[in-house]
Formats: sequence, structure tokens, C-alpha cells
Amino acid sequence: MKRLPLDDSFKVNRNPVTLREIVLDKLRSAIMNFQLLPGDRLVERDLCERLGVSRTSVREALRHLESEGLVEFADAKGPRVAIITLEDACDIYELRCVLEGLIVQLFTLRAKAKDIRALEKALNENSKALEDGELQQVLDSVQGFYDVLLEGSGNHIAATQLRQLQARISYLRATSVSQENRRGASNREMEKIVAAIKSGDPLAAHQASVDHVRSAAKVALDYLKSKQDDGTKVRDIVEPVVLKEPRIGR
Repeated sequence: MKRLPLDDSFKVNRNPVTLREIVLDKLRSAIMNFQLLPGDRLVERDLCERLGVSRTSVREALRHLESEGLVEFADAKGPRVAIITLEDACDIYELRCVLEGLIVQLFTLRAKAKDIRALEKALNENSKALEDGELQQVLDSVQGFYDVLLEGSGNHIAATQLRQLQARISYLRATSVSQENRRGASNREMEKIVAAIKSGDPLAAHQASVDHVRSAAKVALDYLKSKQDDGTKVRDIVEPVVLKEPRIGR
């Protein structure tokens, strides 16, 4: 057997994009799982040692997390885990009510049979995760449920707006589902959303979605107030005006 020469294809290429994504996922997960808490300083040297990567990789990941709203460069002391204030959280939940209510209403009107099946499958996976899954499994399963809704709604602009808020939405979601008895309630609320969609009633689906967001908001906001009690009053999350079902043929 003739020996072939070793060429450049033998070299192991380190993909900096892949490495950056791994670092990004590790840091994001640590924030979502409350291993890193709001206000914690993110010292590059310490993170490099813990992760076993270069400062460049850590710095790029921190800047990306800043764009997601999970990290902030508040002062000369360097980056820290972002503190989502009560006011910020209220703003996010109010926007969720509007956008997710619209998404669910549009999904009810536009979804095909395969979309409904995908939503039922996502709900089932979410139910299992909520029963005994780790927090990250729960967050992933809920995101899977909403991914189906976003895709089937047919409104890519609304979907893009929600995805831009996704990191902060997930952080607040992690806050709410971590509280006692929230998991069971969350699952029942999502079942109501799916039932309304399957019944073909877009207004009922819209209302079920809004009720779900407002219930989650109450739990998360009460918790945040207990941790950030500076006298700020938790305002009520305004319920959006329901969009009427369009007339056929207009």
C-alpha cells in the first residue's frame, strides 16, 4: 500500500465562530439558570479562566449579550449581568400581550393542519418538561411552542420584534416558572390557548394568550418587587384591545 502525503486537509481547524457561540451559550445559560445574578460583575480574566478560552472570545460574547439586554456596561467598573427593573419588566410584558396576542390570533386564522399538529406536539413536550424537567429544558420547550406559533402566524415582522426581545423574555420566564406552583398554572394556560386555536375562535385564542402573559407577569413582577423593593409600585399590565376577526370577501 502506497503511503499518501499528509496535506493541509489533515490540519485541525479551530472555528472561531463556533467557539464564540459555545462561550455565548455558556454565559447566557448561566444567567438564565441564576448561576450569575443581576448585578454580578463579569470580570473577563475570571471568565477566561473558568471557561478556558481567550479574552477575545469572552469579550465578543459579552458584547452580544449586551445587545440581547442580558449584560450591561453601566460604569467604568466593567460589564455586569443586567438588572431588569420593574419598569422594564412591565414594558416587556405589555408588549408581549400585544404581540403574542396578535400572533396567536393570526395563527388561528392562518395555520394549516400540519401547524396545528406541530403545536400539539410542542405543547406535549412542554407538559413533560414542566412536570419534572430542569429549568433550561422548560425554557427550551416553551420557546419551541412559541416558535411554532411565530412560524404559523404568517407575520414575520411581529415575529422578528418578539425574537429581538427573546433573551429578556426568557429571563423573565425563568423568573416566573421558578416560583412555586407556577409550572402547573402555566401548562393549563397554554392548553387553553391550544384549545381555542383548535376551536377556530381567534378572539378566544387572543384572550387566552393575553391571560397567560398577564398571569406570568404577576408572578414575575411580585418576585422582582421583593428583590428590588425601592418603593416602586407595580403597575397593572394593560390588556390590549382585541382585534376583530376580518370579514371574508372584503
